Amino acid sequence: MKLLLIMLIPVLAFAQQKNISTVDKVDLSKYLGLWYEIARIPNSFQDDCVNGTTAKYSLMNNGDIKVINSCMEADGGLNIAEGVARVVDKKTNSKLEVSFVSLFGWHLFWGDYWIIGLDDNYKWAVIGHPKRKYGWILSRTPKLDETTMTAINKILFANGYDPQKFVKSEQMNVGNK
Repeated sequence: MKLLLIMLIPVLAFAQQKNISTVDKVDLSKYLGLWYEIARIPNSFQDDCVNGTTAKYSLMNNGDIKVINSCMEADGGLNIAEGVARVVDKKTNSKLEVSFVSLFGWHLFWGDYWIIGLDDNYKWAVIGHPKRKYGWILSRTPKLDETTMTAINKILFANGYDPQKFVKSEQMNVGNK
């Protein structure tokens, strides 16, 4: 048994190194608008978010995308982070970079934002990171049904993510922000 476990370690390590596949094409005009966070891999920059996490995307004059992320904190305060996204892969529009740090109008510290799953009607999206450090499940509505979540979990698994690492985001008493 011990030998079997030792032999499986390289196989499991290889499985985790599988490349992440983005969707074939994203129509950015359909992607813009308000998205509700359904689940995410925990991260330090959202530690204070306890409810109502959303992302709102709008097109800027220069072709970049304005990003407004917001959530409710435990004390009832609203946490808002404004940033910019830019398309990296203009052939598919499925690989973007996002920055929330700006100094004198220059955006610093760009992070990968890869769209690895997307509903044909843009009702939900799965966002990944090439090293699987981050991940989000987004929806146009505050909740997704079980059938949709099963399909999303298959996308996560196919891209080397463990769906169990995603924590459900609360969306109670959330109106359109």
